[in-house]
Amino acid sequence: MSIARLLGTMVVFGVPAIIGGGIVFHFMGNYTAVFTYEFMLLLAAGGFIAR
Repeated sequence: MSIARLLGTMVVFGVPAIIGGGIVFHFMGNYTAVFTYEFMLLLAAGGFIAR
């Protein structure tokens, strides 16, 4: 995988991790939901990178 694609993938999944984590915490009010969201996003990013 080229370095440009790896950096692009980190940006594409990094922004939803930061913004989405805040949104999930706002609506759910606990960090368990945030960690669950982050873990699912990490699995999706891992699958995308492994491809």
